[in-house]
Amino acid sequence: MTQDISQTFRIAVAQLNPTVGDIVGNLALAREARRDAAREEADLILFTELFLSGYPPEDLVLKPAFLNACLKAVEELAADTADGGPGVIIGFPRQGKEGRHNSIAVLDGGKVIAVRDKIDLPNYGEFDEKRVFIAGEMPGPVNFRGVRLGIPICEDIWGDLGVCETLSESGAEILLVPNGSPYYRGKVDIRHQVVLKQVIETGLPMIYAAQLGGQDELVFDGASFAFNTDKSLAFQMSQFEAAVAVTEWKRIGETWHCAHGPMARIPEKEEADYRACLLGFRDYVNKNGFKSVVLGLSGGIDSAICAAIAVDALGEERVRTVMLPYRYTSEDSLKDAADCARALGCRYDIVEIAEPVDGFSSALAELFEGTDGGITEENLQSRARGTILMAISNKFGSMVVTTGNKSEMSVGYATLYGDMNGGFNPIKDLYKMQVYALAAWRNEHLPPTALGPSGEVIPKNIISKAPSAELRPNQTDQDSLPPYPVLDDILECLVELEMGTEEIIARGHDIATVHRIEHLLYLAEYKRRQSAPGVKITKKNFGRDRRYPITNRFRDR
Repeated sequence: MTQDISQTFRIAVAQLNPTVGDIVGNLALAREARRDAAREEADLILFTELFLSGYPPEDLVLKPAFLNACLKAVEELAADTADGGPGVIIGFPRQGKEGRHNSIAVLDGGKVIAVRDKIDLPNYGEFDEKRVFIAGEMPGPVNFRGVRLGIPICEDIWGDLGVCETLSESGAEILLVPNGSPYYRGKVDIRHQVVLKQVIETGLPMIYAAQLGGQDELVFDGASFAFNTDKSLAFQMSQFEAAVAVTEWKRIGETWHCAHGPMARIPEKEEADYRACLLGFRDYVNKNGFKSVVLGLSGGIDSAICAAIAVDALGEERVRTVMLPYRYTSEDSLKDAADCARALGCRYDIVEIAEPVDGFSSALAELFEGTDGGITEENLQSRARGTILMAISNKFGSMVVTTGNKSEMSVGYATLYGDMNGGFNPIKDLYKMQVYALAAWRNEHLPPTALGPSGEVIPKNIISKAPSAELRPNQTDQDSLPPYPVLDDILECLVELEMGTEEIIARGHDIATVHRIEHLLYLAEYKRRQSAPGVKITKKNFGRDRRYPITNRFRDR
């Protein structure tokens, strides 16, 4: 039986991990969450944006069969509510008379009692909704068991179209917002600011339900929350963890106030970034059906932290590491790689590459006669390694993890069909100095959902030694690149901030160095187009956020 909610309103927030395209699985997840909410006597359960389809569904919504399957799931879930348990607010894509909408359905009493469409369709960065959806009409509140609910959808509270103001003026008592808001560093604080602004302007409390989980390059970090009308944080759910939280709201005069809800700690800086990499990697591997992964373990910092993320995400039994030494591989690297694999507890193999590299060199000897050795010969080593890793992948069905960081990908210090081989890169959006920071953090902390061991899993020597590709004698990265703190600052100015070269030089950087790094950044675009996807950590990652032409003669001189 439905409860009287005139004075007390129990709202469950479902911060869950749907899978794009798995409509049957997402419906089952919703039903399980509703049962959990019913056991705690919730009146209503709020799901996230496009929950039934998974978010973002991209061009799947162009298929009528997909939209019909989503609608069928809505109708099945609506029928469940005839039991008198919690009502439901859930997101789904729908076909309207004029086009496709990003919508929510309100379900109660065995039927769909209301549908609302998203008004403000984002079309920037990772969002491309205007391509597949049309905007809905300005919404009014939904009467749910005597309470007038305003239900703006995600961007409707971020933009300036006045959706929340309209809902307030038309009698809404509380705002419930389903969201698909991807992670980047510092995003939780930004969400709080956006919601607080709307609470102040409307005079209404707002619940922000945030999706969880990895979807290709995006990570949805959860951290659902609410603000009361007095600007106090009403509740805060955990970040990077699935949960269904029942919150209790009391009517005080004409205003609803949260009397009970969780108050979780939100991770900061390195912890947040590491856990985002962990969640994004785990979901990519598991949702795509890979049973195991394999990666080259070189004894360097990048492959070491990728191995740690892989073990933390999947467990040691699903991770295979391979050292692929050549004549330039140092004894330190051999020892460091073995120590790292031992600390993580994962399988470690050694496959010498001298024979295939010498074979390539022999085959090309006549063509290369009279030329000097150099980068071409160095790249043969990398491509031999890439071929071997792909052969292991083909033979055993393990996904190859590629391990290049954002600093290297920015300036093209990666070999196509060599160290760039792979299915996914957990550190693709981390600059080199951020990789070092995360490695140091992981040695001191074990994330809550990690399956790996505690303690030092990345040997100190890997962190302290000069980074090197070891493709020629006594090579270090700084032979041809500025020191990484300098390089990373220049790259952040160019990529994240879109600063002009004069502005960057004014920060104290060498003129020639800035112009050279800008040139390398543009030149490497063709490589990045062929790189594996990887977890988005910064506000502007390569791929979804930064779409530069490959053919491009612009230089900021």
